[in-house]
Amino acid sequence: MAAREEPAAGVPVVAIVGRPNAGKSTLFNRLVRARRAIVDDVPGVTRDRIVAPAEHAGRRFLCVDTGGFATGARRDASTLAARVREQTLRAVAEAECVLCVFDAQAGLIPEDRELVRLLGRSGKPVAFVVNKVDTPARERLLADFYAAGIDRLLPVSAAHGRGLEALRDAIVAMLPPLGSAAAGTPGTRLAIVGRPNVGKSSLLNRLLGDERAIVTAEPGTTRDAIDTPLAVGGRPYVLIDTAGIRRRARTREPLERHGAVRAIGTLARADLALVVLDATEGMTDQDARIAARARAAGRGAILLANKWDAVPAERRDATTFRRALAELRPAFADLPLLCVSARTGEGLGELFRLVARVERAYDPVLPTAELNRALQAAVQAQAPPGATQTGRRPPEVTVFASAPEGVPTSYARYLTARIARTFELVGVPLRLVFRARPRATGVRRSRQRRAFRK
Repeated sequence: MAAREEPAAGVPVVAIVGRPNAGKSTLFNRLVRARRAIVDDVPGVTRDRIVAPAEHAGRRFLCVDTGGFATGARRDASTLAARVREQTLRAVAEAECVLCVFDAQAGLIPEDRELVRLLGRSGKPVAFVVNKVDTPARERLLADFYAAGIDRLLPVSAAHGRGLEALRDAIVAMLPPLGSAAAGTPGTRLAIVGRPNVGKSSLLNRLLGDERAIVTAEPGTTRDAIDTPLAVGGRPYVLIDTAGIRRRARTREPLERHGAVRAIGTLARADLALVVLDATEGMTDQDARIAARARAAGRGAILLANKWDAVPAERRDATTFRRALAELRPAFADLPLLCVSARTGEGLGELFRLVARVERAYDPVLPTAELNRALQAAVQAQAPPGATQTGRRPPEVTVFASAPEGVPTSYARYLTARIARTFELVGVPLRLVFRARPRATGVRRSRQRRAFRK
């Protein structure tokens, strides 16, 4: 079931548009004060819209980096360039104001003129920015761009940070009055991760009910992480679509390597990970590595077996699929799993109910009395050590034992599983830390500590 995207709580949007390789992504990174967009000398590196928050003079806004705008793209609507152009025009339609970026070194060319005409018809406030003006001497290059009928040009050097303060002032001046927008509310961040071409972007588009990520049969279409806010049942979420993660030996193209590194880094700023598998293949070694990375990063995880509609009818039994996965990958048998189809929407009606369940388990409150009762039940006749919750997001429990360094791994796994089952900690990496039990005199023994992660 598709979830309707809702505005990001009234935060105004600034779209950055221009020809390929004009420096839009470098400028985007400067404005959001973070390296969020991939920057490379290869034209067309940015294919999707990339969104990140920015702030200046007390005003918050969202910056949207777009793919390179090409005039010839509209002649063949099936090409990737044509779809990038369509995404760019949609970003302009959704924005409150626009930054049109020119390349000072290249000068004014027909694509720039057409873009100026299109922006004039949009009715949106536009700031025309001439990038790569690295020194005052290069400001003479601005004269060429006035021929497009532009009244004011802002010279900047995104690479060197020149002229950015004036540009930020110009952006704030174009934003709607403060009283017309509510303050943004962050939501639970869901990172969509997986191997290339397992259907991550198709899944994002299905959930949003709108084609926000470009989907083609070519693996690796998404290179950057794309943040998209939405609300489901009144709860705010942010979906983060990421580049596919290949095994290192199979990652030859530098940009593809960059995207994979960025996808892994995305887990650090996510709350939960939606690990997408190809249901026709089951869980591969690389799928298992990605799920393990999510767990190592301390993130909750849900497995989504996508392309369920492509599984032959005689094999399309979710219970059998789960059992086979648990036998093949017992380390991930405890993770919740949904069999879904981004193409038809099958199985997605349960997704956000499951997300809410994992979200509760990710940030739980474990009363010490109940925790110790669970521990006592686990060890039964043995004298139980004490335990207390010492961390959340993900949950961490400290267990006091007489010899923490001697606790067998098998016993630690047993305790972890019992505690997780008692408190319904579904899909999250419960961490058990073993510490030396305090002496009866109140003087603690040596600070021996052993950590165990499920």
